[in-house]
Amino acid sequence: MSLPSKVRFLYLGDVMGSTGLELVETELPKLIKDHQLDFVLAQAENVSNGKGCTPEDFARLQKAGVNFCTGGNWTLWQKESYTLLADPDQPLIRPANYPSGTPGLGYKYGRALVGKVLVISLLGQTVGRDSNLALDNPLKVVDAILEAEQNTTRIATIVNFHGDYSSEKVVIGHYLNGRVSAVIGDHWHVPTADARVLSKGTAHMTDVGMVGVLNASLGVKTDIIIERWRDGRLNANVLDNAKPWQLNGLLFEVDPKSGRAVSAKSLNLSYE
Repeated sequence: MSLPSKVRFLYLGDVMGSTGLELVETELPKLIKDHQLDFVLAQAENVSNGKGCTPEDFARLQKAGVNFCTGGNWTLWQKESYTLLADPDQPLIRPANYPSGTPGLGYKYGRALVGKVLVISLLGQTVGRDSNLALDNPLKVVDAILEAEQNTTRIATIVNFHGDYSSEKVVIGHYLNGRVSAVIGDHWHVPTADARVLSKGTAHMTDVGMVGVLNASLGVKTDIIIERWRDGRLNANVLDNAKPWQLNGLLFEVDPKSGRAVSAKSLNLSYE
């Protein structure tokens, strides 16, 4: 099979709860058609009531057109997904820099029509509630993965970096510039204005945003956060579902012969 001049990708930001899942189901088929997409990835660590992704919700994402789901600090919350995470043929991963012995795999291959796509998830070394966890160094981990997979033919390599610090998200983009097709940050649920192709052909965005409620705090009702912040109440998060809704992502194109990105553009849509 001869390779096309470019392969079109879409990476969707954190799909947050039932609202985010509904948006993917209703809007992604249209986006695939309108943008002639070849491969769709989604950050799935917040899909099932904000914590992880159950096998049922994973199946719904796949049916809607998602080809691969990346992971973050909530991925391991749903223990029923551990079998999927451990199966190299199931396109669902957790961060690769969790310590040895952690359930699941941190990188796998997905398949576009014209070839394999290597997808790697990494966790930043400062990530909210998990900031005190013992994590392996993400730069050393990604180096080891790329070295181990250097002889596997593929059309693209995509790295997802799930973290709090913008400095980490920016630096790892430059660290991997020219070595991978894309480095895409998430976890903030707020898109940054820096989607671009770096000097050596790596698409990069510091944070890609989210899919879910617009007027909320990372998908959580703002009143809940205000009471906790102002009054010190030990209340639980309650997900919001009120419109307007938003769908954030990164559209990028890759030359499958070289594995280098040729374009990168943020996608920011709202729904009343």
